[in-house]
Amino acid sequence: MAKPVPLLAEMLAAAVLLSACESPNERLPEYELAGQTMGTTYSVKLVAPDENIDRIGLGEKLHEKLVYIDGSMSTYDQNSELSRFNAAESTDWISVSAELCSVISSALDLSSRTDGAFDITVGPLVNLWGFGPEGVISVPPADDQITAARSRIGFEKVSTDCGLPAIKKDQTDIYVDLSAFAKGYAVDQSAELLEANDVANYLVEIGGELRVGGHNAAGKPWAIAVEKPLDNTREVQSVMNLTNSAVATSGDYRNFFEYDGNRYSHTIDPRSGRPVTHEGAAVTVVSDSAADADALATALLVLGPDDGLKFAANQGIAANFLVRTDSGIEHQRTAGFSALVN
Repeated sequence: MAKPVPLLAEMLAAAVLLSACESPNERLPEYELAGQTMGTTYSVKLVAPDENIDRIGLGEKLHEKLVYIDGSMSTYDQNSELSRFNAAESTDWISVSAELCSVISSALDLSSRTDGAFDITVGPLVNLWGFGPEGVISVPPADDQITAARSRIGFEKVSTDCGLPAIKKDQTDIYVDLSAFAKGYAVDQSAELLEANDVANYLVEIGGELRVGGHNAAGKPWAIAVEKPLDNTREVQSVMNLTNSAVATSGDYRNFFEYDGNRYSHTIDPRSGRPVTHEGAAVTVVSDSAADADALATALLVLGPDDGLKFAANQGIAANFLVRTDSGIEHQRTAGFSALVN
C-alpha cells in the first residue's frame, strides 16, 4: 500500500482545476468529503447531489469502504489480509476474501498483459531499494542482494482460484505488493458507491489517482491538469477535459534518493531488479478504471518512452509520456491521449 505522505509511491501529478473563473452565481453547489486512507489522503467532491441524499451517511459509508480495503490490502499493516498471506510459510491454497482474490486476479492479468513490466511480486526489490515499508536507504544495495531479491519475485508464481476464493504462491517467500493497483481500486470502489447512491457528478481522488463522473460545478467536463515533472515546484504541463474517466500518473521526480552523483527512482524494473534509467520522467494514463490506469501508468514508466509508447499505441491506451531531453521536458502522446488535451 502507499507510503506515508512524504514518501508516496505514486506521484500526485494529476491536479484538479475547479473552473474558478466562472461567476459564483453560475456554479452549482459543491460538497467535499475528505479524510485519510492508505497512508495518504482522499477527497471526494459531489456536485449538486439530490437534496434527499444523506451526505453524512454517504461519507460514513465511503470511509468504511476505504477502511475495509486498506485493512485487506495494505502491506504496512501487518494484520491485513494481504500481509497475513505474505507471512504465511505455505505453498498451499490460502482462503481469502472474494474481494482480495478478485483484485489479485485482475492484477495478475495486467502483469501478464505487460509481460512483467507490472509485477505485484516486486515488493522485495522495492523494499531492498528503500521504497517500501522496511524504510529508506542512502546507499544502493549490493549486486548479490539484488540477485537474492530477484529470486523471490515473479507474478507467475502466484495463482488464484476465486471460485473458492483462495490464492497460493509457489515459494513461501513470495511477497505480493498491491501499492500500484489498490489505490486505483479504492478510487473505483468509491466511485461505484457514489453512483449506487444516485450521485452522478463527482470527483474521487486518493493519493493522486482519480476518477470523475458527469460534470463539475460549472456544468462542464472536469478539467484535470498533468503536472510538470519538477522536483521542487508544481507547474501545469497540460490540461485534459474529462467526464466518466479515470486518471493515474506514475513518475520518478518526487520519490528518489541520490548517491555518488546518480539518481535512484522508486520505479523498479522487475526484470532488471533496479530502478529505471531511461529518460522518461512520468506517465499519465486515462482509462475507464482507476485501478487499470494506476497499474498501466506504472508499467509504461517501467517500459520507458520508446517501448512504452509502442505498447500503449498498440493496446489503444490513452497515455502521455513526459521525457527529459537536452532542451527540457517534452511530451510523447498516443492518439487517444491527444484527443483529450486542450
